[in-house]
Amino acid sequence: MKIRFLLPAIFPLMLSGAALAAEQTRTPPPVMKIHNLAGAFAEVWDRNMGKPDEDFVRDFKASVGARFPAFYGVERYRGKKTEAQRDADIVAARAAFPALRPTYLKTVANFERDMTGYIASFRKVFPDYAAQNDVWFVHSLGEMDGGKRTLNGKTTFIFGADRMSEDGGKDANVLFFHHELVHDYQPLECKQWPIWTSLWQEGLATYIALQLNPGWTVEGMLPPEMVEGTRRQMERAVEDLYAKLDSTNRDDYSGLFLGAGDKTGMPARRGYYLGVLVAEEAAKKMDLQQLTKLPCEEVRPVVVAAVEHLRSKQAAARK
Repeated sequence: MKIRFLLPAIFPLMLSGAALAAEQTRTPPPVMKIHNLAGAFAEVWDRNMGKPDEDFVRDFKASVGARFPAFYGVERYRGKKTEAQRDADIVAARAAFPALRPTYLKTVANFERDMTGYIASFRKVFPDYAAQNDVWFVHSLGEMDGGKRTLNGKTTFIFGADRMSEDGGKDANVLFFHHELVHDYQPLECKQWPIWTSLWQEGLATYIALQLNPGWTVEGMLPPEMVEGTRRQMERAVEDLYAKLDSTNRDDYSGLFLGAGDKTGMPARRGYYLGVLVAEEAAKKMDLQQLTKLPCEEVRPVVVAAVEHLRSKQAAARK
């Protein structure tokens, strides 16, 4: 606080000090504000049974889409998706819903209770987690289970009940929630987003989720075939990663973090596992709170050092 007028400001300063103390001791909310649109999708589906897709699309747009246009509209795709294509997404979501319905309704019914519990366990290690960013709980039309999107220039925290309900909802567990809470807690702000930033964010979130839940293994959180496939080609995977750390190429990102993969012959989304190894190396010198609070300019040297160490290990193993 900058004090400009010392003598006349004594009484106001006493008040502001008391206010500051109250702010510091204020208990954060058990859960952030949740905008629940997921249940509304099920309601639209129910009341349009037997009706044409055109009626369903019209009702969905009026009842659900209009309440979150930044997500459901096409403007955010910047010309890469038409209104007709978005309508097709809605129709596809309608067709897929019967298979998801039992798990989906359970996911919707339990979401706020589950989120409250997972935040409480997260705060045992990160007591300063404020849970202040609103959550949008939606049917994502197949897009996502959880994460953040930049909508209208603002980062928005979103959970997709549809993707969370796939495979009986088995992956929407404590690891999944803790992973996403790390993303909400971690204040990494960079001007550019090369590969090393995603490697750090995804690897650290996965590593912390595993540390908070010691009964789980990395194979239980990440696809085991991806983990094993990366291990079998570890030297090549690490060298490939090292060469791409500063890349902003979309294909490089896709191979490391998206299901589409790349043409290297190495597992798709291997960046998650490699990121865990990077975070594991970094954790030898810093605790979890320090790791999550590293500013962007300090992250890159940590990542590079960790990857170089992994390279050295692979070179030593070859001899």
